[in-house]
Amino acid sequence: MHGATHEVTNVVAPLADYNLFTTDTALQEAVARAGAAGHAADLAAYGERLGSAETLRLAEQANRFKPELHTFDQAGHRIDRVEFHPAWHEIMRLQRESGQISQPFSDPRPGAWGAYAAAFSMHMQVEAGSQCPGSMTFAAIPVLQQEPQLFQQLEPKLYSRTYDARDVPVEQKAAMLVGMGMTEKQGGSDLRANTTRAVPVRGEGRGAQYELTGHKWFFSAPQSDAHLVVAQAPGGFSCFYVPRFRPDGSHNAVFIQRLKNKVGNHSNASSEVEFNGAWGLMIGEEGRGVPTIIEMATSTRLNCVMGSAGLIRQAVVQAIHHTRHRKAFGKLLVDQPLMRNVLAD
Repeated sequence: MHGATHEVTNVVAPLADYNLFTTDTALQEAVARAGAAGHAADLAAYGERLGSAETLRLAEQANRFKPELHTFDQAGHRIDRVEFHPAWHEIMRLQRESGQISQPFSDPRPGAWGAYAAAFSMHMQVEAGSQCPGSMTFAAIPVLQQEPQLFQQLEPKLYSRTYDARDVPVEQKAAMLVGMGMTEKQGGSDLRANTTRAVPVRGEGRGAQYELTGHKWFFSAPQSDAHLVVAQAPGGFSCFYVPRFRPDGSHNAVFIQRLKNKVGNHSNASSEVEFNGAWGLMIGEEGRGVPTIIEMATSTRLNCVMGSAGLIRQAVVQAIHHTRHRKAFGKLLVDQPLMRNVLAD
């Protein structure tokens, strides 16, 4: 190269093409303790795919090219569609094909929960945003199982290992994603302060059809095929299954106001929405909306713990990789006593 001003030395190349599972002794031991040793081969294969340079490139692109909201199409029709970079879809496909969305429910072999936790924590080390829709879909399964008639229709799409990103009614899809809508402007985490109303239109109570009017200040993954939403019904605070499309195939009246401008988690879309007579089915008992949706929230919080452990693990891995390849004062950083104390902590 002509015009070079200096030689580049003593810098660290990015960590890539390594296996997140086989290089993590603590995780392997945890999987064995959880009785999930039978899943070790699958976890090793997934760890290799996650650590590949190609997957890391896709993860970087998914966060650099953020999702975009398209409220209307070129003809002026309201579509409320979120468009993602192709890298996002490839990461989501990787997650879905690995079975993370439903593994302990759809394939309950011994150790399924331990294997799920290990795969979740590894995926989080590479791309965190995709874990939001995946985690919420996973967490929605035990709630939806309480409604046998509805779950019978949705089970194949929830358990599917095929990624289907098409924006069409869920009946036409091979797989589905489920999001969550709880908080409102005036209440935040105080769900009892919510004002969104649910009016019965066909029947009343569990399994009946309602129309919802109001808003959600935080509506996770608005591109999902359905959301579990809480609203005030005549009999009290209740939980509802609100699909993206109404039964007649038309768009449901869930209007995306904007996407959140977030500090992190850039690859995933979070939004604010308004309901203007949105169609939904009551899930669980009327007046028991909080206990119903909290079962979903509890699962997502468990995933937050596993995800946080994964993020911390990745921070340590990056630090150790750097110190093993950079020299200072005549030694590799990893061999400097003070640095070793820092890494050990």
